[in-house]
Amino acid sequence: MKWYKSLSFALLFLVVLANAQSANRFFYELTFKPKKGIDSLQKAVMILDVTDKKSLYRDYLTVSQDSVLKIEVEKMQKAGVFKDLSKSFQMPKFAYKITKEYPTMKVNFSERMLNSVFGYNEEPKFNWKISNDKQKIGEYEAQKATTEFGGRKWTAWFTESIPFPDGPYKFSGLPGLIVKIEDAEKNFSWVLTANKPLKEFEELSYSEKLSAQFGARNDVTIINRDKFESSFEEYKKDPFASIRAQITPEMKAMKMPGNDKTMGEMMSDQEKSIKDFYNASNNTVEIYTPEKAKK
Repeated sequence: MKWYKSLSFALLFLVVLANAQSANRFFYELTFKPKKGIDSLQKAVMILDVTDKKSLYRDYLTVSQDSVLKIEVEKMQKAGVFKDLSKSFQMPKFAYKITKEYPTMKVNFSERMLNSVFGYNEEPKFNWKISNDKQKIGEYEAQKATTEFGGRKWTAWFTESIPFPDGPYKFSGLPGLIVKIEDAEKNFSWVLTANKPLKEFEELSYSEKLSAQFGARNDVTIINRDKFESSFEEYKKDPFASIRAQITPEMKAMKMPGNDKTMGEMMSDQEKSIKDFYNASNNTVEIYTPEKAKK
């Protein structure tokens, strides 16, 4: 298995250098069931940015609205008037990020919890079984492979014409980029739809850089997965628990500049928005339990 990883990464470096680009961006259409036991489907565009040192997987909406957001913020700064932009932009379906280090494929999963980012590291083991079945997926000749991961059975199709042993979410380790992958019950299905070179690769979105100016942190605090999962569940129940004691009644009564709402009302709106975001989906890619993590 090691020989094709070495070859793939050597070719990856050549492609990146030849194009004189910072990264290659692969677009995946994700079709998923947001709720357990309910067959209604939703779609999202996810991106996998591949550099010479790592890949970064995230919801495309986290970066696609950057230019418009920047213009609106600059207008506010020029006018000196605060404007609630939350209703002017679409919320991403997924807020987490996943990076894979090359060539080890060590995974870092991270998610923002209010003003901090927490994450965990892992080295998932994929016992891929490659078959002789071949199929054309989009414009690519692809080959079939199967594995079990996260409590689900997966079928993947990879193409050696794109020699990156990578794919969406945490998936990796095949002798070519994964162009399609889905679980047996079709809870989650990714299909590669496009790719393009990036002249300037930005790991942080404009909104993340903007938040940092107001005290939010973008560096990831690494904790073990059990701690991450339990902390995340608590955060979804009470997003403002970590700062609630610091907010005085006087602060809550303060009027926001250029807005009829008080700080307390704005906080209530934001808290509802966060809860609604996470309550809209309870079906996760991995069926995670602490017992499984120890195996």
